[in-house]
Amino acid sequence: MAGLTNYLRNNLIDWFHRAQSFTPPSSVWIALVTTTPNAATAGTEVSGTGYARIEVPASLTDWCGTQGAGSTSASSGTGGTTSNNADIDYGTAGSSWGTVTYWEAYDDETAGNRLMWGAIVDSGGTPTPRSISNGDPVKFPTSSLQIPWA
Repeated sequence: MAGLTNYLRNNLIDWFHRAQSFTPPSSVWIALVTTTPNAATAGTEVSGTGYARIEVPASLTDWCGTQGAGSTSASSGTGGTTSNNADIDYGTAGSSWGTVTYWEAYDDETAGNRLMWGAIVDSGGTPTPRSISNGDPVKFPTSSLQIPWA
């Protein structure tokens, strides 16, 4: 499961159980990090030539429904997982970005509230850190940033 930050957990609890207002972000920005995050503390975000968080709008077309990769209708599946419906492309690293171990989702391009995080994994779900060197292309291909909610 993707880890939820204290910020997001508190807002979801207050919204669901306590009838408090919570407006989800209209987009999330996916950051790459080189250290292990937790609910209270962010990982160390990549810095280097050409790096910036990538915006992914909150929409049926940008994230698949729980019924399967590529779906664009409201969730009706039983697996509790969503994934990206298009590449999340960081372009080509203009310098060494280090070894990326996790991703984090934020509600802003450069600062904002950290919402959740997950390990960089291979197609089988095994954590697979990636060393990024100058000249390397960096992206999450379609359906590869899987976010399990259950």
